[in-house]
Amino acid sequence: MSSLLVDNIGELVTNGAGEGPLGIRRDAAVLVEEGRVAWVGPSAYAPAADRRLDAGGAAVLPGFVDSHAHLVFAGDRATEFAARMAGQPYTGGGIRTTVGATRAATDNELRATVRRLRGEALRQGTTTMEIKSGYGLTVADEARSLRIAAESSTETTFLGAHVVPAEYADRPDDYVSLVCGPMLGAATPYAKWVDVFCERGAFDVDHARAILACGQAAGLGVRIHANQLGPGAGVRLGVELDAASVDHCTHLGDADVDALAGTAHSDGSGTRTVATLLPGAEFSTRSPYPDARRLLDAGVTVALATDCNPGSSYTSSMPFCVALAVREMRMTPAEAVWAATAGGARALRRDDIGVLTPGARADLVVLDAPSYLHLAYRPGVPLIRQVMRNGVTP
Repeated sequence: MSSLLVDNIGELVTNGAGEGPLGIRRDAAVLVEEGRVAWVGPSAYAPAADRRLDAGGAAVLPGFVDSHAHLVFAGDRATEFAARMAGQPYTGGGIRTTVGATRAATDNELRATVRRLRGEALRQGTTTMEIKSGYGLTVADEARSLRIAAESSTETTFLGAHVVPAEYADRPDDYVSLVCGPMLGAATPYAKWVDVFCERGAFDVDHARAILACGQAAGLGVRIHANQLGPGAGVRLGVELDAASVDHCTHLGDADVDALAGTAHSDGSGTRTVATLLPGAEFSTRSPYPDARRLLDAGVTVALATDCNPGSSYTSSMPFCVALAVREMRMTPAEAVWAATAGGARALRRDDIGVLTPGARADLVVLDAPSYLHLAYRPGVPLIRQVMRNGVTP
């Protein structure tokens, strides 16, 4: 059994036992065996290993967990972005533009986009990435989107209910029936989760409930896009259906926050339903940022994700989202790093990623910096020196 010792770590973020909320250990080492963390402790007491990686006094943290991304698409919407920067509001209507391009693309063209963006994210420290469908919106196109997504991630999400496609514009009930029937049947073999864009201009709460309930009955876990464009019942619907994550959460009322807080675990470890915040979307649409401070102070578990997509958040950078969360959403650097690692894992209901503790997957990032603080302190600077996934450097 081959082993690797990563030692001479100046600051190790474990998200487990250690100093402060990040479980920090100083002058630390991590032993990796068969792709898993086998031991964590002081460098001076590190066990022998077959190989050694000297971190050179740098900071090491768990690989980022990006729990919300839309990577299966064709084309881009740079012109739409320029229009928004000139003052045009974001309505979500541009999704149909990407639907047309995606339907016209070949499997290999879609596959190349997924692999390019997944590689881009990995180089920036993202070791786990959820990937949604949602730009096909036909039975065949949704199934192939998920099949291609599953080549790059085990965390795949069926989002046939992204918007109502143009050919069903006057028949939304018929489209919901299609999503709940043939489309769900074709998607389920490749999907772990079901999701709905529950917003004005997309799916109302009754349609969203029907689709999510059908997904649950087919064995899929629940996620939901909610309260991005304005107030609504999406967050409370997610709580009602035991969603792992309600995503965006830009416009929340007291009832929404209370509903999320009401899913708290009895052991004080946070909430069962996670609020996943996507600051890249607010940056790219000039919309108000979610109030992370309000959620955190209410005891709600918060995750950060990129929402990587060609329309409203064309970034694959979790470090960028960490910096935005600190600057614009009143999160501390420690809260933002936890949300981008352990928080993302919670949003996927995983306990084997987002942490560096014995038994966890050996996904880690070596920074070109002495502390995790530099992720927010030095925004836009390429601070990821080395990435390890499953104990292997990609």
